[in-house]
Amino acid sequence: MKRWVHRTAGLLPTAFLLLLLILAGAQPGAASEKSFLDEVKAVNTPFDNRSVAQVLPVTQPTVLAKEDYQGGSFRVLARKQEIERFKCSSCHTDKEVRGKNALELTHGNVVVQHGREGNALSCIDCHHPEDRDALEDKKGRKIDFDHSYQLCGQCHFRQKRDWVGGAHGKRVENWAGDRVVYNCTTCHDPHSPKFEKRFPVIYAVPLN
Repeated sequence: MKRWVHRTAGLLPTAFLLLLLILAGAQPGAASEKSFLDEVKAVNTPFDNRSVAQVLPVTQPTVLAKEDYQGGSFRVLARKQEIERFKCSSCHTDKEVRGKNALELTHGNVVVQHGREGNALSCIDCHHPEDRDALEDKKGRKIDFDHSYQLCGQCHFRQKRDWVGGAHGKRVENWAGDRVVYNCTTCHDPHSPKFEKRFPVIYAVPLN
């Protein structure tokens, strides 16, 4: 025990000096603090909220909308590549359908809940009666699937007006760059467009 105390007694002054040196180095001087701030100011430039350093490009297929808004022309997400069985004419031909339960096998998952009760829409109300690869409005005009908003707008004209102006729907990617918006059928199922009711989500603890 005495030998251990004798050995450690010689180390105490050295450890104390090292501690003083560390504490002295930890306190920054005025000159070092000034140089650090100068380095920060040199690296950080003021933010210009009127410019964007990088705009993310839209990688999804789009088409030029056949509508104009106050900002000029804009683009819409294409629709046809999202339809699993397009082209419809690959099956809808002049040939006789001989398969059993062909309608159930091909379109059994389609549930039409569009329109008011007693006046619900049928397939032929929107699909062209002859050209199955196109839609048709009530005036007999042929409409491309990529521009289905033209068909939706004949009944939902208020929503279409808001959609063109930017108050309805959603913009793709960022607010900057070319204006590309979702098509009506990007969010709404064209056969059952009404969203199901759901409880609101609480994103924060309510205040008492």
